[in-house]
Formats: sequence, C-alpha cells, structure tokens
Amino acid sequence: MKRVTLIVLDSLGVGELADAESYGDKGADTLGHIADNMESFNIPHLRKLGFGNIQGAAGGRLTVEAPAGAFGKLREKSKGKDTITGHWEIAGLYTEIPFKTYPDGFPEEFMKAYEKAIGIETLGNYAASGTEIIEDLGPEHESTGKPIVYTSADSVFQIAANTAVIPLNRLYEICEIARKMLVGDVACGRVIARPYIIDSEGKRTRTSERRDYAVSPSGKTVLDKVKATGKTVYTVGKISDIFNGQGVTTSVHTEDNMDGVDKTIQALEKDFDGFIFTNLVDFDSKFGHRRDVKGYGKAIEAFDARLPEIMAAMGDEDVLILCADHGNDPVHTGWDHTREHIPVVIYGKEIKEGIDLGVRESFADIGATIAEILEAEKTEIGESFLSLIKA
Repeated sequence: MKRVTLIVLDSLGVGELADAESYGDKGADTLGHIADNMESFNIPHLRKLGFGNIQGAAGGRLTVEAPAGAFGKLREKSKGKDTITGHWEIAGLYTEIPFKTYPDGFPEEFMKAYEKAIGIETLGNYAASGTEIIEDLGPEHESTGKPIVYTSADSVFQIAANTAVIPLNRLYEICEIARKMLVGDVACGRVIARPYIIDSEGKRTRTSERRDYAVSPSGKTVLDKVKATGKTVYTVGKISDIFNGQGVTTSVHTEDNMDGVDKTIQALEKDFDGFIFTNLVDFDSKFGHRRDVKGYGKAIEAFDARLPEIMAAMGDEDVLILCADHGNDPVHTGWDHTREHIPVVIYGKEIKEGIDLGVRESFADIGATIAEILEAEKTEIGESFLSLIKA
C-alpha cells in the first residue's frame, strides 16, 4: 500500500460519548437523528462500505449483509469537541487542556488593544451564529466600516466583513494581527476570516473565501512523520489551516463539498506516494451549525453519490478512510458541536471486507494506522489496526 486518502466528513458523529452530559450533549447522535428525520435516506455506497454496520449507528437501520469495507467507531481521548482537537487527535496528538473559550466575549482590555492595532473599532464581541450576526450587525458594519467580531462554544475569534466594505486582503490582514495577539492569557485555538457579500436578492451570503488561522500543533503529527519519509502530504480544504501548514507539502483550497470531492479525485489521479488528507466542511458549517437536519441529510446523500468516482480513481495500492472529527447534531439545542464518537470506514483492494473494529479508544488509531501503512514513524498516541484489516 503506497497511498492513503483520509476524508473527514466534518461533524458526522455517530452517537454520544460517555462524558457527553458534562459537555451539555446528552443524547446527541448526529447520524441517527439525521436518519430519523429523512423520509428516504439514500446512501447506498456508504452503507455498502459498512457505515451503517458500525455498532449503534442510526439504531442499526442502515446495515447491509456483506460490507465491502472495514468499519468501527472511535472515542475521543482529548478534552473538548472542536475542530482542532478532533483533527489533531486523528493525527496522533492528545489535548489535555481544552482550548480556552469566550462565551461572554473577549476581554475588554484585549479588544481595546486589538482595535488600536487594526486602527478601527469593532462590533459584536459575543457568542452568536455567523449567519445571524451578519444580519443583525451587517447594516451598521456596512455604514461604519467596523468589522464584526464574534465567537461560539469553540475556541474561535471570528471576524465577519462585507468584502465591498473591507476587501478580502484587508480582512485577512486583520485576522493575522488577531492571530499574533491571541496568545498567553488570551490564547485562542483559531482566528477565522468570515467574508460575505450581498447577493442579487439582497441577502447577506457568506463566501467560500473563509480562512482559518490556527495555533501550531503541540507536537509532531502523522503529517510530519509521513513528510519525513520523503512522501507527499497533499491536503484538500481547510486541513492545512488546521495544522498551520505543519507537515504539508501541497495544499489546495476548496469552494464547497463537491469541489472538495473534485480536488480529492484530482489528487488521486496524480502519481505520487503518500497521504491525501481532505476535509469536507459543509456538513458542519452549512448544516450542523445551522441546525438544518434535512439539508445535512441531503449533503450526505450528495457525497454518497460521488463515492463511486472516488473509488474508481483509486489505484490497486490505495487505501480510502472515511471518518469525522466530532459531532454536530442538527436537532440538538444551540448551534454548536456535540461530543460524540466518530465513525471510521476503510476500503481498498488490500483491505479485508466486513471487519468490525468495534469501539476503539482514540481517534488517534486512524493516524497510527496511516503511519504504519506508509512506513512512517509511530505517532505519539494511538494504536494501529492495520493487522486487523490488511488482506
């Protein structure tokens, strides 16, 4: 096996973790509740790989008799339920102390210093839905030029701006200033640029030019370890941002889920050994956070319809892994992530069919398995399951 493609179906959790109640997430089940609310949930290719055969997934309603892949679910060892924590653990890092959050907004002293650094006052500075806050504060932002700052239950400092008022390069610049300042006592996991436009119908619509500015990983990840072997680490979507470019050899931006699939296929059609790492963010950003259960279900169906293309682009020595990074139950209260198990499905010509990996102890087992497949140094945490699935 010479190449692994890992696709993160962002936020597609498969049921609450044992400690979910302490996170306010008792009863969360992203996949299960989507299946409950779809009149006809048409995901034949995911089911064929064994997605519905994962223990407890969607109450067993999506099982097939002879799965073509190996499958299981994984617990999160790290503390938290955010994007960085989930991706870093997948890649072999444990986060003991959750990233600091700001449910009451960022400290006044910090905000004054930040406004001085960027040369203009800001609006907002409270926890909010991104689509709602641009409607609430958009008119004032557009008349004054003041950027909109907001946060969520994640450790994020988000800056929204109409690109006709604050051009994209300037928005990125003020995000970079925030990234440099949000350290120490005001440490924050990510600064996110959230550009929007006013469309032809007069609606404020966020664009695909989002950019994430994350803290650097706390140690060496599977990306670093694969890169150190001389192989390619090809990232698609926001992966490079999540790892602050560390361990990445090639990175491509995506417009949406389908563009992410297109660019993953393009990567598969190239001739190189190594690791393709893709994040499909729409599940989370467009549907989970907006509590759009039917939209989420249709997005899964749209991805499922593209799976045969991905599989057809694979070579004989390629391995495909599908997983998530946390949950975001679209019928849960609020609009934030949920503390859940994540699924894992593995497929390839050298992978045994129908292997049930059960419930494993860490997301990091994925990274450990990738490291073993690609003959890289072991990750800091995680236990490889390659011996269980290799044909």
